[in-house]
Amino acid sequence: MKQYILALDQGTSSSRAVVFDSDFHIKGFAQQEFPQIYANDSWVEHDPEEIWKSQYYAALRAIRYAGIRPQEIASIGITNQRETTILWDRKTGKPIYNAIVWMCRRTSDYCTRLKEEGYTEIIRQKTGLIPDSYFSATKIMWLLDHIPGAREKAEKGDLMFGTVDSWLLYRLTGGAHKTDYTNAARTMLFNIHSGRFDDDLLELLHIPASLLPEVLPSNSIFGYTQPSLFDGCSLPIGGIAGDQHAALLGHGCLAPGMAKNTYGTGCFLLMNTGTTPIISQKGLLTTIAFNLDGTSYYALEGSIFNAGSTVQWLRDELKILDSSAQSEALAASVPDTDGVYIVPAFSGLGAPYWDMYARGLMIGITRNTNRAHITRAVLESIAFQVHAVLQAMQEDSGCILEALEVDGGACANNLLMQFQADILNKQIIRPKNPEATALGAAFLAGLSSGILNSPADIASHSEVEAIFIPKMQEDQRNKLLFYWNKAVSRAAHWAEPLS
Repeated sequence: MKQYILALDQGTSSSRAVVFDSDFHIKGFAQQEFPQIYANDSWVEHDPEEIWKSQYYAALRAIRYAGIRPQEIASIGITNQRETTILWDRKTGKPIYNAIVWMCRRTSDYCTRLKEEGYTEIIRQKTGLIPDSYFSATKIMWLLDHIPGAREKAEKGDLMFGTVDSWLLYRLTGGAHKTDYTNAARTMLFNIHSGRFDDDLLELLHIPASLLPEVLPSNSIFGYTQPSLFDGCSLPIGGIAGDQHAALLGHGCLAPGMAKNTYGTGCFLLMNTGTTPIISQKGLLTTIAFNLDGTSYYALEGSIFNAGSTVQWLRDELKILDSSAQSEALAASVPDTDGVYIVPAFSGLGAPYWDMYARGLMIGITRNTNRAHITRAVLESIAFQVHAVLQAMQEDSGCILEALEVDGGACANNLLMQFQADILNKQIIRPKNPEATALGAAFLAGLSSGILNSPADIASHSEVEAIFIPKMQEDQRNKLLFYWNKAVSRAAHWAEPLS
């Protein structure tokens, strides 16, 4: 009997695979890291072949660890790092260049030009996004402009564009060129109102429509795996969603006003706003939360570029930590940061600041500053950034949250979660299942395979592991926020080109 779901969770620094049973309990898990390629200042790339291999091998190991056969898998769900851009040859299937990663800032000048030429509001109204190198469109432009022969091939229809979900689908099926609404909505080419790639934007950005994948609802059957991949089985791929959208589903945030935050390489806070999009006035993005059976549900989103990556910076570059897990104990060894603030604008600042030229800053250091203070300041910087986004989100939506659902690796850090509750003055709810992103992909695959009867069944599978209650006094909270905002003002616009 086919009673298992395989969720593929392709992230920025690793590929994960999770096998769930029909009650959505984890039966097998595997993870494989892959190299980050820092090609230049603020340039970040991945090898598309490494993405594929790491994800495929993780899937095979997860199936083996679950002690099941591929024949018992009812469906596969895919969730992925968003915006990361790959172009490959339609005839050979080979990428023409490395994947340009979502956090890569190489196209900042393209985006500045779009703003200066007055296209910000047109893009915002059509896509819910703003001109920023974060999104796929200007990455496609860069590839077409800088890879020899790329534009000519694209004009002839010989190239294919995909975000990572499309690339994995292509490799799994041996040729399907499709995506879902959530990933399409992150390209800065997709009209979130009409549900189509926008001809005006394609013309503006000189991107041939032949590059683009077919767009389907998130709980569609996108194709079937090549039999050679999974022991002769042709398994349905029954769900696709970008990682943050999948996590929103994984938390059961199906009602307007419900919100979650994922603590990964970056932080991503999404609030479900229902079937009506809200165009932000506070520096947030409007996006498609998910599309189920042809109906789009929308969300407000705030994207924070550097969160867990800042802890990795302590470990890998400053050598303050031997492992990221040590950050909690070291930070807890001091009562506070002793006035130290860190603004981790390694690749600019995302929502609600949207400053491509901000750069990282550590301020308030004295002769007394030690590695514990710096570590605690790094953890607190994550919570401060989340506060800025949530404040903007509440103002845009008119919804005042009582609690925030959390997931991602850093949500296991109790010190960070308590400080997050304190600085937000809201409850933080951590689920029993830490794999909310993979769980959301599994829910989509469950809907398409009949394991779930309807989206209403999703909520019954959400279980709480811990609730963090705010304890900080208001005057202390206000003081900390005042100095955080002061530190951000010092980091702003640092790398702007000289006139």
